[in-house]
Amino acid sequence: MITESSISINDIIRKQREFFQTGKTKDVAFRIEQLKILKQAVLENEQAIIQALKADLNKPEFEAYATEILVYKEIDYAIKHIKTWTKPQKAAVSLEFLQYSAKIYPDPLGVVLIIGPWNYPFNLMIGPLVGAIAAGNCTILKPSELAPHTSSLLAGIIAKYFDPAYIALVEGGVETSQNLLAEKFDYIFFTGGTNVGRIVMEAAAKHLTPVTLELGGKSPCIVDTEINLEHTVKRIIWGKFVNAGQTCIAPDYILVDKRIKTNLVEGLKKTIKEFYGDKPETSPDYARIISAKHFDRLVNLLKNGEVIIGGETNPAERYIAPTLLENVSLDDAIMQEEIFGPILPIIEYDDIKEAIALINSRPKPLALYLFSQNKNLQQRILQETTSGGVCLNDTIMQYGVSSLPFGGVGDSGIGSYHGKAGFDTFSHRKSVLQNSFLFDLNWRYAPYQGKLAFLKRFLG
Repeated sequence: MITESSISINDIIRKQREFFQTGKTKDVAFRIEQLKILKQAVLENEQAIIQALKADLNKPEFEAYATEILVYKEIDYAIKHIKTWTKPQKAAVSLEFLQYSAKIYPDPLGVVLIIGPWNYPFNLMIGPLVGAIAAGNCTILKPSELAPHTSSLLAGIIAKYFDPAYIALVEGGVETSQNLLAEKFDYIFFTGGTNVGRIVMEAAAKHLTPVTLELGGKSPCIVDTEINLEHTVKRIIWGKFVNAGQTCIAPDYILVDKRIKTNLVEGLKKTIKEFYGDKPETSPDYARIISAKHFDRLVNLLKNGEVIIGGETNPAERYIAPTLLENVSLDDAIMQEEIFGPILPIIEYDDIKEAIALINSRPKPLALYLFSQNKNLQQRILQETTSGGVCLNDTIMQYGVSSLPFGGVGDSGIGSYHGKAGFDTFSHRKSVLQNSFLFDLNWRYAPYQGKLAFLKRFLG
């Protein structure tokens, strides 16, 4: 593993630039080989990954496998499609360029920095790395210090399977991140909160470094009357309380048609007990809050509204029960910031116009959920709202589809990744125009006398 005491960040970047200049990473066969090595690294360390996630977040083994280790499916997708992605694409030319040919070549950017979060500390580090490798870059990884067991494990894995001149991982806290951001990179990919995202973008701007910011926000979940209630409540409860609500695309609050609110609430309460029992604190299937700081923040949010179910806390274990709230004011703190924890406010509406107006009055969310079989309503929500992505009649699952770009808009992020989108994120689309020597027309050359009329007719 690499720390700042053992080797300077500047030295790592210098060695990676030297390696990149050899052109080795541009070889598609090399990229495929490295992707296969990355998959092997994931599969060979499954149990260690599960244990590290358990230590950091008390993440259940099922959730660790389903939401973190299955990132190797993203690797498989890249391996399957990389030869197509890397082929130059023909571009159309107009009549006046008849003797020319035009193509677009995807070029690797160079040395890129990937800064990961703590909530899915393995998946959200490896997922972007897949795109960086597929696009032919050298990469420096910076995992979150708030998930120390996973960070340490990742450091060991990267050091074991990859040459640091190609892929290196640097551990450390805020100071390390600041030192990294002070350097010149060819691209920065950041996953985390909006406030830190602003810091990353400001630092990148000093070097004119392009960025992808995977942030978050308050992702609304609209519940219409035309639903399958049983399926709806299960999908909402799972999407909200997986990883104890510490998911950037978790449903942040429910907007429910008042005609179905009572039935929905009863269904949600019943499902929480089905999933986690009468005492979720003893459930083997329920995670914990990452740190005391985040625990205290969430406990303060519990003061808003009225508890329908849950509300119990245990600071010694950083445990907060799956909690439903009602009678929440839009001015309450819980409706002013992303919750990022196991608390779900429920707000009723009389007319869908109210729900749409509320969503549109706030920063654009990373995800928007609608539960409804009404096709007209589905189209209306798609047309009248803006969000990073939309999932109809389910939650969270859109993240797992490699063919769908994943990313935010506005305050919820810049840029996207997954599959081809990840490859494109870490690539430069280089335009190449080629002329022929077969013949040459003199109409564009000086002297111009008598040629303007022809030019106007030709280009008109």
